[in-house]
Amino acid sequence: MEEQNVVTSLAALAQPVRLRVFRALVVAGPQGLTPGALAEQLGVAATSLSFHLKELMHAALVTQERDGRHLIYRAAFAHMNDLLGYLTEHCCQGQPCTPTPDSPTARATRKRACTTC
Repeated sequence: MEEQNVVTSLAALAQPVRLRVFRALVVAGPQGLTPGALAEQLGVAATSLSFHLKELMHAALVTQERDGRHLIYRAAFAHMNDLLGYLTEHCCQGQPCTPTPDSPTARATRKRACTTC
């Protein structure tokens, strides 16, 4: 992942409403949510929500798909995982991590634990 993409993504998430929108879309999973459902769930005005969704789309954190008369927004999980991978790429004092996917921590949190950290 390019550094500029990382900066754009982190800047988009560095705003409380956008962070809440993104987290709600992550929870919704691949099914996604309509703007109406998001606005109702988060208590955000539709005009404000539209602005925040546009910013998240610009940062490639959210995708949009038309389903008949409705727009469906989804978290861009591949981009999110790339961003997390970039941020944790050298978490072990600059050395590549030795993941232990079967550790109790990894199973409990559904994350890869590192044998060094």
